[in-house]
Amino acid sequence: MPFAVHVLGAAVFALGTSEFMLSGLLPEVAGDLDVSIPTAGLLISAFAIGMVVGAPLLAVATRRLPKRLTLAGLLAVFALGHVVGALAPGYALLFACRVVSALACAGFWAVGAAVVVSLVPEEARARAMAVVIGGLSVANVTGVPGGAALGQTLGWRAAFWTVGALAVIGLVGVLLFVPATPAAPEGERTSLRDEVRVYRDLRVWLAIGTTALMAAGTFCFFSYLAPLLTDVSGLDEDWVPLVLVLYGVGAFTGTLLGGRLADAHMFGTLYTGLLASAAVLVAVAVTAESAVAVAVLSGLLGIATFLCAPGLNTRILNVAGAAAPTLAGATTTSAFNTGNTLGPWAGGVVIDAGLGYTWTAWLGALLLLMAFTGAWLQARTSGDGRGAAVADEAGRPVRRSEAAAHPAD
Repeated sequence: MPFAVHVLGAAVFALGTSEFMLSGLLPEVAGDLDVSIPTAGLLISAFAIGMVVGAPLLAVATRRLPKRLTLAGLLAVFALGHVVGALAPGYALLFACRVVSALACAGFWAVGAAVVVSLVPEEARARAMAVVIGGLSVANVTGVPGGAALGQTLGWRAAFWTVGALAVIGLVGVLLFVPATPAAPEGERTSLRDEVRVYRDLRVWLAIGTTALMAAGTFCFFSYLAPLLTDVSGLDEDWVPLVLVLYGVGAFTGTLLGGRLADAHMFGTLYTGLLASAAVLVAVAVTAESAVAVAVLSGLLGIATFLCAPGLNTRILNVAGAAAPTLAGATTTSAFNTGNTLGPWAGGVVIDAGLGYTWTAWLGALLLLMAFTGAWLQARTSGDGRGAAVADEAGRPVRRSEAAAHPAD
């Protein structure tokens, strides 16, 4: 694996720490800014909204710029957003900082994904993406619980200062180790109009929907894990970072497994991860009053959900990458973060309705089962199942005898 892929994974560690650290800081942020926990939870959604919007916009805006310089510039904006966020006197400015930071994060993911797949052969894409997503997993192991512990001891603003410093370190790494990517000759560039046509493909929309539902199901529950542990399970808040570590260890393990399995068994890996994730959340809902049970199940949830992540990333790149080299990575980022936006919002709705934190697990399980259905439909339209229909490049069904243009994953 090229060393530059590992450098990008290390930069993603800073991005991932910021994206998820608020899950362990919601009580501190809510108390300091005098807002409710569901309102503080919208800061997670704000980041996700910025990711959804920013990925395609920045991918298009920077498509003719040198990719290494683009990645460095985006990390600089990301770091600045966290400095301002650490100094924010109120909720509104912090919300705005989260959106701006997310725009930079989205652009980094979109451009970084294109760089990663350009550095490895097609049969190693899932493993390469697993390295990058591994930065996200390590953020869950160390960054998120570390941020929670830092927030509990020095205040949540200290966590923002730390992430800003990590982003600067990532910026230096990108400038030193990511190779300069030459621009394609003018005659070989895919026009933006041609790239947009990829969205006529039914397979692309099924991949987007499956990814968004998986993320929504996960974050509907995970965004409110800290208050569930303290208010329902009766766990002392000092132990919350340890549970987040368990989730992060599970996420790292799932990423390693998923990266190796998805290249050879794409849909089998997705089926296993999605069904296991739903089952774990049902178990959480049933045993929510037991702190030990929820802690163990949180680790298992990390394994199950991140088992899917490399495959979901690679699936969209496989069906859209050739026709839309600029927008494929952005589409993946937007799909994940559409779910990251809807999940905390949906969890907040059931909490505000008086159903309690436990219902975030029930709703998350339902969303994951819907994601499983989306994966099954993808297999059918890709010709991966017996008697399956196959779609042409515009998403129209064609006979299996015409399916040579769409080999199975």
